[in-house]
Amino acid sequence: MKVLRVLPYGFYGGILELFEKMKGEEFELEENENLELQGKMAHDPHCVLSYPKWRRQVLVPGPVIVGAGPSGLAAAACLREQGVPSVVLERSNCIASLWQLKTYDRLRLHLPKKFCELPLMSFPEDFPAYPTKQQFIEYLETYAKRFRIEPVFEQSVERAEYDESVGMWRVKSVGMKGEEMEYVCRWLVVATGENAEAVVPTIKGMAEFCGEVKHTSEYKSGSAYKGKKVLVVGCGNSGMEVCLDLCNHNAKPSLVVRDAVRVYMLVHVLPRDIMGQSTFGLSMRLLKWFPMRLVDWFLLIMSWWILGNTARFGLDRPTVGPLELKNLSGKTPVLDVGALAKIKSGDIMICPSIQHIGHRNVKFVNGKVEDFDAIILATGYKSNVPSWLKEKNMFSEIDGYPRRPFPNGWKGAYGLYVVGFTKRGLLGASADAKRIAEDISKCWKAEANHPSSTIKHSFLLQP
Repeated sequence: MKVLRVLPYGFYGGILELFEKMKGEEFELEENENLELQGKMAHDPHCVLSYPKWRRQVLVPGPVIVGAGPSGLAAAACLREQGVPSVVLERSNCIASLWQLKTYDRLRLHLPKKFCELPLMSFPEDFPAYPTKQQFIEYLETYAKRFRIEPVFEQSVERAEYDESVGMWRVKSVGMKGEEMEYVCRWLVVATGENAEAVVPTIKGMAEFCGEVKHTSEYKSGSAYKGKKVLVVGCGNSGMEVCLDLCNHNAKPSLVVRDAVRVYMLVHVLPRDIMGQSTFGLSMRLLKWFPMRLVDWFLLIMSWWILGNTARFGLDRPTVGPLELKNLSGKTPVLDVGALAKIKSGDIMICPSIQHIGHRNVKFVNGKVEDFDAIILATGYKSNVPSWLKEKNMFSEIDGYPRRPFPNGWKGAYGLYVVGFTKRGLLGASADAKRIAEDISKCWKAEANHPSSTIKHSFLLQP
């Protein structure tokens, strides 16, 4: 009879049941009284009990966090502050892979830095009000080092499912070389975010186009398009800013601001700053004193005064105000940083929706045909949670968002948590991270204080 030692009763009580499900060699388990081992496992999330190597399974003492973007880092930092270790799984080879690998060079935070900082650490004082892409990445890397967050990189989670028979989550991942791993844990934190996968629309004839077609996730700089005619599809913040970048590099951009269903794509364009203050910050202050519709009215009046009537350029506004629309649908208004001036001057041409893409040209719904050298799809991103999380109650299978809206969508059943799906940017993610850490720590501390007792159990283990 072999002896396998485990930690005192609590989290590992469920592990005994998990082992019991396995068949093979007989073992006897007894409580581990080695304080050194207990202390190491309590403070080192990567020191975990594991099955034999041929099964490639690990037992995680704390939560498993899927995603090492800003949301996942915030959750891990808040958990560590509460004394709870975690394991962060990341499919890429770096933290914040969307920012590091899939954003254009000229990108800056669209909101002031005080609205984008993660819990427990502010931006450096010498950073500008709107930090650059590289400055934000530097902030995140410093954040990870400060809170000793060391993700397990190149682990693409293919399936996560709650095993009711043992009361734990099984998280199955695949490495870059095809190696499989299963993490078993009490708590699962979904932090893959709202921008996990690029949205690539199906446009008739796009496969025939002989020029370059790419999503903004692959676009870096307009320097490669000097002197070229480029069609940008999508008039959100990314589409507007890519057009501006192309203009600054002497390209000739055109912008599709209408879709096939409506005559005009309805979009709110607001100035990034109003009277020397950020539009977002001013809105937040006004909302403390006035109702949302009144604040929306004020924003629209100021936008008309600063930007003029955007409808003249095909940018019709929705009937619902910008803040109310954001609150209802999560659709973010465009914060203008110079693109509208280029539209007014004719440097950015406005086009109707696309009817068909040809070998070298694009035919629009108004019958006009125009040649282009490249097409850039500024068509956004989507959640990919339904593809790997095998759970039907918390997440919608249609859009991959929590069914319950903010602020109630952060917690599900059986130890399932969600961070970064609030449609409220980093502010919403930070709020979720704090709630999650507080909730998990209550259970963690309660189990740590549970009176230990000798556990003797026999089970069968199968290779």
